[in-house]
Amino acid sequence: MDRMYFVILVVCFFAVSCLTWADYAPDEVTELPGMTFKPNYRQWSGYLKASNGKFLHYWFVTSQRNPAKDPVVLWLNGGPGCSSLDGFLSENGPFHVNDDGATLYENTFSWNKIANVLYLESPAGVGYSYSDDKNYRTDDDEVADNNYLALQSFFKKFPNFTRNEFFIIGESYGGIYAPTLSQRVATGPAEINFKGFAVGNGLSSFALNDQSLIYFGYYHGLFGEELWTDLNTNCCDKGICNFYNNSKESCITTVAHAFSIVYDSGLNEYALYLDCAGGVKARGYERTMNHLFRNYRKHWSTHQLLKLQSFAGKISVGEVPPCLNSTAQMTWLNRGDVRKALHIPDTLPPWDICSDIVGAKYLTLYATMKDVYLKLLSLGVRALVYNGDTDMACNFLGDQWFVEQLNQKATTKYQSWISDDQIAGFYQQYGNLTFLTVKGAGHMVPQWAPGPALDMFQSFLSNKPY
Repeated sequence: MDRMYFVILVVCFFAVSCLTWADYAPDEVTELPGMTFKPNYRQWSGYLKASNGKFLHYWFVTSQRNPAKDPVVLWLNGGPGCSSLDGFLSENGPFHVNDDGATLYENTFSWNKIANVLYLESPAGVGYSYSDDKNYRTDDDEVADNNYLALQSFFKKFPNFTRNEFFIIGESYGGIYAPTLSQRVATGPAEINFKGFAVGNGLSSFALNDQSLIYFGYYHGLFGEELWTDLNTNCCDKGICNFYNNSKESCITTVAHAFSIVYDSGLNEYALYLDCAGGVKARGYERTMNHLFRNYRKHWSTHQLLKLQSFAGKISVGEVPPCLNSTAQMTWLNRGDVRKALHIPDTLPPWDICSDIVGAKYLTLYATMKDVYLKLLSLGVRALVYNGDTDMACNFLGDQWFVEQLNQKATTKYQSWISDDQIAGFYQQYGNLTFLTVKGAGHMVPQWAPGPALDMFQSFLSNKPY
């Protein structure tokens, strides 16, 4: 009798489990072309409903440790207009694409080692996300609203994860996406167990990013004394410099010269000490996240842009040396059998790392995230601002100034942190807010410093010392 009772209990348990998971069964990814290893996690790919006929493509992977108890983390790449699948397949996902564009290899430092990770292609028009009306004009607030609706759709589809701690992490223009979405989650009606957000090499303030880049460039040996003297002579008064929106003709000309060295000379602005893929002159080699600058430079005056073009030669507004090669990821994601495995409709166009349409039509509403951060910190939300310290796209100094200007009381000294028995960077804490650098890493920290990035990620989620 006891044995029969045990068998009945086991059967009932699995029956309940199957019913619990049934809602997500249509989206489950059971096999992937090019995968030669057996994953020890489950994954789903499908669509989350946003507003007005907008459907955002998601890819969700469970934790390799304890899915029932580990946090759920939303990952957002930036652009605006670039796909979070680049983060999955190049940065912190459980596997990456080999250079052949056909086979996959395991990522030893995947963030789903310790968390359930949700990758969301946002806004509609990016990657495999779409809108029924094909209207892809959007702005910061609409993106946050739609991402919030998509999150509610996710937790409705995956109710087992509603009690897990939830975090939002954004990279690059995700410096706008992550805080604005976090504010909606923290103050909105949806029951989400929200604990904190992080921003990696994020655009937090247009003014501070531009202002700090001049200092970054000079002290990294890019400008030389003559240009540095001209910058100080033309843009500074009594020791106070304005490189961001100075109206003096001589300053605009000099700053444009400096920016042309950073963005248009052939340097890899995402990682100063790495080569530019395809070489210095291979400007058309591969498009990547130049959308950040196409949109970012919209706040410059026409006069500033013309000055930049005069130094850089015949370039279209906002273009930068690509330097990053995403051919393998694009090749693999556009295979018919891969699209089928990921449940992508046949009617959608090929996947691209960034959307020209979304990037061109995007409207930036926020020049700084200061008020959003202050609101979130007042609610007790935990925040991490981290930067690879060789990035020039969103340099560490600008984000450090941004954090300092929030005027939060420092609770630690500025100090080093350790990964694999080596100094991995430096950090300082201000209560619930941490600023942290990753030594030697560029714009995509999990790609170029995967081990330290995973250690940092674990410390942030567990709220333990770095």
